[in-house]
Amino acid sequence: MGKRSRQRQKNQPTGRDDRDNAGWGAGYADIVKENKLFEHYYQELGLVPAGEFEQFMDAMREPLPATIRITGYKSHAKEILHCLKEKYFKDIQEVEIDGQKIEAPQPLIWYPDEQAWHTNMSRKIIRKSPLLEKFHQFLVSETESGNISRQEAVSMIPPLLLKIESHHKILDMCAAPGSKTAQLIEMLHSDMDVPFPEGFVIANDVDNKRCYLLVHQAKRLNSPCIMVVNHDASCIPTLNIDLDGKKDILFYDRILCDVPCSGDGTMRKNIDVWKKWTTSNSLHLHGLQMRIAVRGVEQLAVGGRMVYSTCSLNPIEDEAVIAALLEKSEGALELADASADLPGLRWMPGVSSWKLMTKEGQWFSDWSEVPSHRRTQIRPTMFPPTDSEKLADMHLERCMRILPHHQNTGGFFVAVLVKKAPMPWNRRYPKLRRDVSSGSAVQAEGSPGAPTPADAPRLPESVPAAVEVGVGVEVEGGGGPEGKADTEAGAPKRALSAQETSAKVCGPPASKKMKLFGYKEDPFVFLTEEDPVFTTIQSFYDLAPNFPKRNVLTRTHDGKKRHLYMVSKELRNVLLNNSERMKVINTGVKVWSRNSDGEEFGSPFRLAQEGIYTLQPYIRSRIIRVSVEDIKVLLTQENPYLSKLQDDAHAQAKKLVMGSIVLKYNPNPNNPTEPQCPIQLCGWRGKTSIRAFVPRNERFHYLRMLGVEVFKEKQGLGQKGKDGDKEVVEVEEEKMEGVAGKEGGAAEKEAELDPQNGDENGSLEPKK
Repeated sequence: MGKRSRQRQKNQPTGRDDRDNAGWGAGYADIVKENKLFEHYYQELGLVPAGEFEQFMDAMREPLPATIRITGYKSHAKEILHCLKEKYFKDIQEVEIDGQKIEAPQPLIWYPDEQAWHTNMSRKIIRKSPLLEKFHQFLVSETESGNISRQEAVSMIPPLLLKIESHHKILDMCAAPGSKTAQLIEMLHSDMDVPFPEGFVIANDVDNKRCYLLVHQAKRLNSPCIMVVNHDASCIPTLNIDLDGKKDILFYDRILCDVPCSGDGTMRKNIDVWKKWTTSNSLHLHGLQMRIAVRGVEQLAVGGRMVYSTCSLNPIEDEAVIAALLEKSEGALELADASADLPGLRWMPGVSSWKLMTKEGQWFSDWSEVPSHRRTQIRPTMFPPTDSEKLADMHLERCMRILPHHQNTGGFFVAVLVKKAPMPWNRRYPKLRRDVSSGSAVQAEGSPGAPTPADAPRLPESVPAAVEVGVGVEVEGGGGPEGKADTEAGAPKRALSAQETSAKVCGPPASKKMKLFGYKEDPFVFLTEEDPVFTTIQSFYDLAPNFPKRNVLTRTHDGKKRHLYMVSKELRNVLLNNSERMKVINTGVKVWSRNSDGEEFGSPFRLAQEGIYTLQPYIRSRIIRVSVEDIKVLLTQENPYLSKLQDDAHAQAKKLVMGSIVLKYNPNPNNPTEPQCPIQLCGWRGKTSIRAFVPRNERFHYLRMLGVEVFKEKQGLGQKGKDGDKEVVEVEEEKMEGVAGKEGGAAEKEAELDPQNGDENGSLEPKK
């Protein structure tokens, strides 16, 4: 989110904070859903088709349908979908509440592969029936384990329009609370057989506390390719990377620019917007939205795509920002036609004319009409371009506005921008030398790469020899393609002259000093390939020769390393080259945790469930291949004897010494009644028994996939039934402490199963 004062953050009625979460019931019964100014404003603008305004207002007053999205990249997404359709959705069709039959959930027709569903049920209705209560528990449990996200339907649109591939470098500029970020990560991991995709996601938010909410969302997906950072999006720093041994600037292939907005498209869920809405909100936010969008396109690679989106229907926050951005770009940006990208989605084309209204009800159609005392609040970029030919070339009709009554959703605006060339103020200027006799700047003879008049405007004589650009400082004799200039902290800065302003030369944005707020994070320390930690790990787990040791990091400089994490090669590159210029909140996925007495069992580090899918391809020993029945035993019994396993798994376990193990299930395509997705669990082989070390919600998830009914009674404790597919099981999250007493194994006092948000180095409880 962009930078705002703390007081404005408290008082600003934006719909940005909670719009990613689906509406599960209202509550605000005392708020009257009426706002005459709102109705008058949108009737006058004519954004709603003729004859549909009453439908539009009626839809705005209705509660928002609940929507869920299945995590698409995980190989067992099909199993979750099968479970939903064959069990819970069928049960729901038979339910009546107060004489009214509940509508069966329906897939969103425009979302690929039936991975998103919506229903008219509110949370209150869900809790009125035992069958619906089971469905609710299923949703909560699967959400915590990262397999389902409860997310508003229109919020799912921007990531789909980015067209992400596994090698893309992605920036999410205003990421919290993180539902869209989760989608980006899923798309990056579309191939589960690749533990480290070439691309990555950098998720940013200006609010330090909301960054930890972002960490919570990202951690559910256990990806080594996500980094959460804490910066003002309007001046997010330019990052450096090593490219073939040379310093280079990081440009992103895809950028999601989901800016803070007035949120009038969220009235169905954020009911308080009804009483707080005024046109002043849009006027206050327009400048911030412009600055964030400009900073985004500066960091976008040529050929890349940026999606700009808001949950506001107001053209001041939507088309006005896009039009101003296109005008500033001087042809470097183009609005992409995304009409065919989401077949089945209904949307209204963007408008090319609009008016502006003050909160007192005064209308302005053009900047020239604005009185002088209003010109600090109302800016020229809030109005449509006056040049009709230039306006037609912008193709603002390619913007997409989603109206609530068309498909029973929230209101939303989205536009897809493609970068065709460097931004004008980022282009390479000619080398300048100072004429001693006249004191003016002239172009050096034979200066390479001097732009032609078509490339860039001629610089005025007042421009100094060093020209500050949006992504660095271009010094005489240096430079290159967009922003790839040598950055020198002491270089003089350039201000726009009156002559330049009159000539409409696009100047660089003002530089801002980075300010760090919030809590100080633990350091990110990468291990060397010769680190003694790897000596026992290498031999105990028989790591493959191609295991990327340099990608392993810890969160402490001194003392024992309690946890080891892994990041992708590309994120390692970013971390090492930008430690002083960016504030990293969290990155990487935990792959090993220290045992208190682990040395006697071959390795001081046990495997962590969070990173098992990342790490397992490199492990060549300590693997037990298990069957469906074995997994049921391991997930429903606390400490089963080795003899409880089936013969094959039992024989494998007896060959292994005590210590951490991988329990691996490979699907049998000849038996469709069993899960058709691989399952990998962390476990511990004790002296006479074996156990799985899996967090509670993940246990529930795998048991459901195996056909075991998991339901927790409202009174608290669940009940254990008889063995079989209809068994009712309550599996509590267990600590590893006590293995030594029961098994003669390691007394892992420090190695508790971590809470969902991580551990002492990555938890939601920030440290000062």
